[in-house]
Amino acid sequence: MVVAAGGGTLIYQGLSGSEDSAGSPASRGPSPTRSTVDPAVALRAQRRKQLTAALTKLAPTVPEFSVAVLDRKTGERFEFKGTEKFDTASVVKASILACTLLQAQDDDRKLTASQRQLTAKSIQNSDNDATTALFTALGKVSGLTACNKRLGLTQTVVNSAWGLTRTTADDQVRLLSEFVDPKSPLSVNSRQYAFQLMTTVAEDQDWGVPVVAKAGETATVKNGWDTRQADGGLWAVNTIGRVTSADKKTDVSIAVLSHNNQTYEDGIALVEKVATLTRQYLKY
Repeated sequence: MVVAAGGGTLIYQGLSGSEDSAGSPASRGPSPTRSTVDPAVALRAQRRKQLTAALTKLAPTVPEFSVAVLDRKTGERFEFKGTEKFDTASVVKASILACTLLQAQDDDRKLTASQRQLTAKSIQNSDNDATTALFTALGKVSGLTACNKRLGLTQTVVNSAWGLTRTTADDQVRLLSEFVDPKSPLSVNSRQYAFQLMTTVAEDQDWGVPVVAKAGETATVKNGWDTRQADGGLWAVNTIGRVTSADKKTDVSIAVLSHNNQTYEDGIALVEKVATLTRQYLKY
């Protein structure tokens, strides 16, 4: 579903009044006026429509996916199946990071040395043992659920097996915005720390959202992938992240979720294709 901003229709106000016996107007309403549409708004609406058409054409030929985009520069939002739920796999580690940082803020302290080590392993290397330790320290399901509410994640359902947490592309873009929004409950230092970790992931983690970054731009990323018997051995592959430029002309958050991929590599190819299409059509 795409939220369209404005339309291209020109609206004219009609004439009112009556004519006297000689046929001249006895009274006349306001002169015709025209409501103009901001050309930039109309162009962005056209681009969203074109992207929706491209994704709609792609969808029947590939495993199921969803995508959401937030352009902080224009305030424009885009979604395609943005409220459909998918397993998070390891992208849940981004919210566990945010909540670990909030926990420290609530205690009016910095992360401990142990927490810094665990969060680095969890984000940069996608280490599962480190993530489980952080998840446990947060209070597992109840703790992460309460924290997600503070972050505005209304469509995410935490699972005791954290990788099976269910989420939406819309919620993941909302989470990404909390890592940068000055009004976020995360402090400046917390947001900077998250940025540092998500821009320095290990080489084998550096795929997904970064594929759309142009020369000179910076990409944050957290990817997730998983396969299980309940899905017939098929793969859930997800990517979330943000692309920014030093001149501030680009500041876009992207979340692409997918499941039922035949292989891990197929899933990466799908989420990168979808992410690339968002840049191709939205022109951010």
